Amino acid sequence: MLLREQISWPRPETVLVGFSSAFLFFLQLRLADEFKDFEEDRRYRPYRPVPRGLVTLRELGIVGILAGLAQLILALWLAPKLSGLLLLTWAYLGLMGKEFFAAGWLKARPLAYMGSHMLIVPLIDLYTTACDWLAAGAAAPHAGLAWFLIVSFFNGVVIEVGRKIRAPQDEEVGVETYTALWGRPRTVMAWLGALLLTAISAWLAAREIGFAGPAAGLLLLLLGIGLMAGVRFWQMPTTRRAKAIETVSGLWTMVMYLGIGALPLVWQLWFRR
Repeated sequence: MLLREQISWPRPETVLVGFSSAFLFFLQLRLADEFKDFEEDRRYRPYRPVPRGLVTLRELGIVGILAGLAQLILALWLAPKLSGLLLLTWAYLGLMGKEFFAAGWLKARPLAYMGSHMLIVPLIDLYTTACDWLAAGAAAPHAGLAWFLIVSFFNGVVIEVGRKIRAPQDEEVGVETYTALWGRPRTVMAWLGALLLTAISAWLAAREIGFAGPAAGLLLLLLGIGLMAGVRFWQMPTTRRAKAIETVSGLWTMVMYLGIGALPLVWQLWFRR
């Protein structure tokens, strides 16, 4: 909306469809993981709900289909053209579920694996923002949206690496973590690097909507918090400090989206008033 220079509260139906669809996309991602990782979970993580038999893959499949039906109904209700982007996102999600038919190649290359799987996040955000610009009649999004989609990608990397950082005593056989694959120093550096790349992209996105100054202060604060968490774990890899990195990753992502979306809108509305 801000890229389109529409300074007003979003329509309730736009928020409803955007939020619901994004929520259901992430549900479908989680369901797809259960199918993709079933054999591995059964062998190495039998304590999880599916291997324990608390829920079946068939039941999860039904939930996924119902979620997709809800997304399609919402898309057709808000703007039928959304269905094209919906199908595109589903198609990519389906390829992820099949490991792009190159599971062995990807497993041997963690960076390629992570990068290919993180592309789903910009796709979801492209769809969510399309609930505004496509429904408003635009044939294509504003070019400045590209920076927001790049932020989405790197935010996904921050979450992915942050949740797979473990203290040595918490590593599990058969569970691939980045600390096990790369070692503690390289993993912490990768996580901090992802924070920095996200911050740079977020500042460039904020500049597109006239929020570069306030965003810079917020980003520097977040980077300081992230650097502190990373250095503390590097110095002493305890369970608590590993968990702190995961928590900071979630906080970072939440504040990042607010900082280049909701907060700039409130800022603009306040000064216009």
